[in-house]
Amino acid sequence: MDVLKLSKREKRRLAGEYLDLCLTCGTCAGGCPVTGVDGMDMRKALRMALLGLEQELIDSRWPWICTLCSRCESECPMGIDLVKMMRSVRARRDREKVPGVLHKGVMTCLRTGNNVGIPKDDFLMLLEDLEEELGEELPGFKVPIDQKGARILVTINSKEPFAEPEDMFFWWKIFYAAKESWTVTSDNWEGVNWGLFTGDDESMKEVVRRIVQNYKDLECEYLLLPE
Repeated sequence: MDVLKLSKREKRRLAGEYLDLCLTCGTCAGGCPVTGVDGMDMRKALRMALLGLEQELIDSRWPWICTLCSRCESECPMGIDLVKMMRSVRARRDREKVPGVLHKGVMTCLRTGNNVGIPKDDFLMLLEDLEEELGEELPGFKVPIDQKGARILVTINSKEPFAEPEDMFFWWKIFYAAKESWTVTSDNWEGVNWGLFTGDDESMKEVVRRIVQNYKDLECEYLLLPE
């Protein structure tokens, strides 16, 4: 490794780039869209982690209000991995205390292949109904399922088949107009990885593994994710 060719950020990594590089300048807080919520901001969160108040931070709402948008990190003059810090805080939360439906959704995805637990037969029936409906507007339109050799593997945000199925028409129409080669899968079609958001790296990796396996099995060239 030629150290002279490394960026400043990469050089700091070699020296150990962690929270103690913080200058308390507040640039991170200034760029954060949720600064002030619950009286918190990223600078305060970082100081809590440094000053031994980790458990208080873990137990607070703020790590889950953070959107992980990375604006704080992109503006930090010291290049501190702030998003990684927030994900590690989330990871240390008791899984049963993860807010809302996030952890339940992760477990549901591992069990069923999508975050809301739509059964395979119901999903395929929905695609068939949508294909028929859109076919009235676009002659010959088909929803390709498990099409080996398709150029693009398209994953789906489960909120669409669950509550807003016609939203899928937007990109299907683009594919039709472009005469694009694409496919969806009948299993493990979820494209939104809640393991990423909850700090559950093992679950996140398993969801990714399944998508990649579909991609390889169908011999696609590109992978399209909904977010």
